Order: sequence, then structure tokens, then C-alpha cells
Amino acid sequence: MRYTSDLTDTQWKLIESCFPKPSKRGRPREHAFGELLNAIFYLVKTGCQWRNLPKDFAPWPTVYHYFRLWKGNGLWLEIHTQLRQQLRLVEGRKAQSSAAIIDSQSVKSSEVSEERGYDAGKKINGRKRHILVDTIGLVLLVMVLPANIQDRDAAQQLLATFFGRVTCRRVKHIWADGGYAGALLEKARQLWRCTVEIVKRSDLHTFKVLPRRWVVERTFGWFGRSRRLTRDYERQARTGETMVYLAMIRLMLVRLGRS
Repeated sequence: MRYTSDLTDTQWKLIESCFPKPSKRGRPREHAFGELLNAIFYLVKTGCQWRNLPKDFAPWPTVYHYFRLWKGNGLWLEIHTQLRQQLRLVEGRKAQSSAAIIDSQSVKSSEVSEERGYDAGKKINGRKRHILVDTIGLVLLVMVLPANIQDRDAAQQLLATFFGRVTCRRVKHIWADGGYAGALLEKARQLWRCTVEIVKRSDLHTFKVLPRRWVVERTFGWFGRSRRLTRDYERQARTGETMVYLAMIRLMLVRLGRS
């Protein structure tokens, strides 16, 4: 192993079946999929630019090409979903969650970002990562939007996308903070037959672990382990979402590899 972000043989076997088999026709593939993944995970872990990937890896245009290809065909999301279900089963839970927690994280973005806004509450000019996680903190869905969009408005977009998937109908209860109070509660009940429970702080000046909400805060803490996520460096919001899924894929591979 050259870098701490490299996959072990055990971890690679967990996702090897998601990638296409070598073709018997045409020129043999020059770079193994595992090597390409190592380069991508290195970038997410260290936060370096594509052009500054170490020479130990495949040429950066090749790595970036496959990153974009797998982003476009939905492979990253497919791998993420498969690993999440496997990890839930290992934790003694059902593959599909019946409850979730929603929250957002404001991060600064670079000047190349196509869309960004100013979050007056956090005094951050950039974007917001709106995430929905299950009760053990694994990401169900992430949506990156300009930081000036209110949480309750972004939550409607997030939940509409989430419940638009047939496999997501099992979630019946969602916990949220006070920023999501209002019309969202009734809309969730009518459109998606889901209850949204607001967990409020009892004392604004004292630190206290809030029921259920600490789970999503821990997930944001996991994001901090990947330097690429300390700031939104991506031009497209969808690329920012993909970086979150990649960070979670790496985390779940480590946990599944141990078990």
C-alpha cells in the first residue's frame, strides 16, 4: 500500500462486481479499475487538484475521464447504495431505513462555482450541503444548492427527489431542527405520508446533545476527514454531491472491511 487512502484487496472485492468485466475484444485496458479508484480516493482524502495527482497513479486526464464517466452513468450512487445496505445489515438493521434525519452544512465555495449564494446566518458565501441520513448516520441523499436558499425550501426539493424513488417509500419519520418548521411539516404529511418532527433546543447558551440530531452532526464530522469537503471546490453542484458520496463510500468500505 502506497497511500493510506488506497483500497485493500478485501475492500476492492466488496465493489468489484459493480464494474464491467474486461472485454475480449479491442485493446486491453491499460489501467485497472482499482488503481483508478485509488487515485480518486487520494484526491478526496487529501484535497489536491486533479493535475497534481502523484505520478504513482494513472495520468490525471485518464483518472478524471473515468470519474466523470461514472458520475454520469450513476455508478457512484449505485455503489454507495449497495454499500449502505450491506453495512446496515452488518449493524443488525434492515437494508432500508424507516426513519431519517435532515440537516444542512454551509461551506465556502471557490470563484469557479457556477451557482453560489450568501448565507446571512452563518456569514458564508458559498453553497449548502443538504443531507438526509438514516438513524446510524449513513447518507441517504445529498443535494448541493446555493447557500442563500432557506433550509425549509431546500428540504422540499430534497424530499421530493428522495421520495420520487420507489425504493425510498419506507421512510415514514424524519427528525429536523427548528429551521425546517412551517409548511414543510404539512406538505410532507400530505404528499409523502411522512411525519417531520422538529427537535428544538431547550437552552441556546448551553451545549447539549440533542436527541437524533447528533447523528447528522456526526456525519458532518465524518466529512471533515476528507479535505476535499472542507470547502466546495467544484464548478458544478452535482460534482460536489459526488464528492460527498465518494467520501462516504471510502468510509463504508473501511468499516465493512473490518467486519
